[in-house]
Amino acid sequence: MKIKIVCLIGLVIVSGCAATSTERARVSAQDKPIRVCAAENEMPYSNNQGEGFENKLAELLGQYLNRKVKYIYWKDPRYFIRDFLDKGECDVVIGVDAGDPRVLTTKPYYRSGYVFISREQDNLDLENWDSEILRSVRRIGFIPGTPAEVMIRAIGRYSDMFNYNKELVGFKSRRNQYVKYENSKLVNDVASGKAEVAVMWGPAAARYVKASSTPLRMIVIPDNNTRADGQKVGHHYSTSMAVRKEDGRLLKQLDQFIEQKKSEIEEILEQEGIPLLSEN
Repeated sequence: MKIKIVCLIGLVIVSGCAATSTERARVSAQDKPIRVCAAENEMPYSNNQGEGFENKLAELLGQYLNRKVKYIYWKDPRYFIRDFLDKGECDVVIGVDAGDPRVLTTKPYYRSGYVFISREQDNLDLENWDSEILRSVRRIGFIPGTPAEVMIRAIGRYSDMFNYNKELVGFKSRRNQYVKYENSKLVNDVASGKAEVAVMWGPAAARYVKASSTPLRMIVIPDNNTRADGQKVGHHYSTSMAVRKEDGRLLKQLDQFIEQKKSEIEEILEQEGIPLLSEN
């Protein structure tokens, strides 16, 4: 009987320790910062001064999770998923294409599109890629590797835009390196009259269009474009947040955050001036 009593006491102690350990783990997880993969200097998305709209979204997420935000900054967008998120250096990416196969993505938290940017005073007749004005303007700013480049080629303007496009990055070579195009420069070139039109991803341009002292017009390009061989060229895309493929628990928390903080998220995006489109 004495032995049985000792064993029973031992079980109680072990159970109590297990409960304490579980509680400690829960508290510890809450105290641990949420590590956000962010660009060191890719405005208007984020920078190491916290000035981007994705910085604001990250801070809102930290408040929701009741966890401090710790930024893990990258410089080259080509490899940050592989070198930072996949290796466990950070936990969350605030902005990726919905359905990105490299990661687990949340439900989209906004949808936007590519836009034509021009000066209001020029009153250009810009509706879509069939607009005749695109074949006669002197300069069209765009970023290579985007749908804008595909369509510039489709309307036969790539060759005569080649020198201006290289000028935008100081004639740097793109071979085996990341060549950065400044979103602000493309918009400012339109404002100053150096270029008549810029074709940009709306969220990348919105802040600078809104801040321009020269009134600018931003027109969302319809999502019905095709290249020379008839293949569709998408211009509208949805943006999600992302975690590592094995981190389903955090993904669920992010989806809850997007659902419960929908109005606050939209307020940040609207203050930025981003053209928001409805999901399909």
